[in-house]
Amino acid sequence: MTDVTFIGLGTMGAPMVARLVSAGHRVSVSDASREVADRVAADTGARVADDAEIAASRITILMLPNSTVVASVLGTRREAGSLASRLSPGALVIDMGSSQPDATRAHADDLAAGGIRFIDAPVSGGPRRAATGELAIMVGAPDDEVWNQAQPLLAALGASVTRTGPVGSAHALKALNNLLSVIGIIGAVEVLSVGAKFGLDPRVMLDVINHSTGRNHATEVKIGPHVLDRQWNVGFSLEFTVKDIITAQQLAESVGISTPLSDSAVRVARAALASFDGAPADQSHIAHYLEAVNGVALGSTDKKDPS
Repeated sequence: MTDVTFIGLGTMGAPMVARLVSAGHRVSVSDASREVADRVAADTGARVADDAEIAASRITILMLPNSTVVASVLGTRREAGSLASRLSPGALVIDMGSSQPDATRAHADDLAAGGIRFIDAPVSGGPRRAATGELAIMVGAPDDEVWNQAQPLLAALGASVTRTGPVGSAHALKALNNLLSVIGIIGAVEVLSVGAKFGLDPRVMLDVINHSTGRNHATEVKIGPHVLDRQWNVGFSLEFTVKDIITAQQLAESVGISTPLSDSAVRVARAALASFDGAPADQSHIAHYLEAVNGVALGSTDKKDPS
């Protein structure tokens, strides 16, 4: 049994807290909204942490939207009153959100000067797999000591927990994985749109593709229910999708790799997000945008048409 403080109780954080509690860990929770923290605590059996308890925590998990929010919550050791300045030597902070690799390394370096460990452990799988403890978790653990400390805790949350290398490596891999996922969505929608315009039935096409070499995660999991059946809810926002794939694009630029296909995917996803003009959009709405561009509707029963 481990004492854990969990900060960030959104669509992913809340089910992850439930998994930790059900695995026997003592979990204290915190969120920007006290109402949300109270509700999650009541629903899961966790308790709401006050500021003193958060600062005294030996293991703190962050499940926050991006590096900017992580920085605002954590601060630096030089900032009086910040969480970073109040954590004790020997504490471990695990960033399980989707942050910038460079920012992650900067936090790790800052906290290391005070004897505090900071590692990245982003997840893939969405709220449904968070609820069942079947997430894929990537871990930037620089040495065996911190890996051995974190791994048993993360095992309660994921079916796959993989050590990816030094701090920052997991956030880099998460962004690259999401970029590949988006490429798969766009490719699938383009192929189905061409076929539909030619006169093929999209459902027949999808069935054949999923028994053939062209299948991918998008065709097997996302396109059927969320595009053809018009559910438009894979559980990951288009805003966060674009953030992650821009991170991947910047990573490619920083290492000097030419990525024309990835660059095109980023342009499409950004255009899709812009088309919603600030309205909430799901990752699957990339397909809705492409349907509008091409004048091809791949489904017929639009349960949640965003237009």
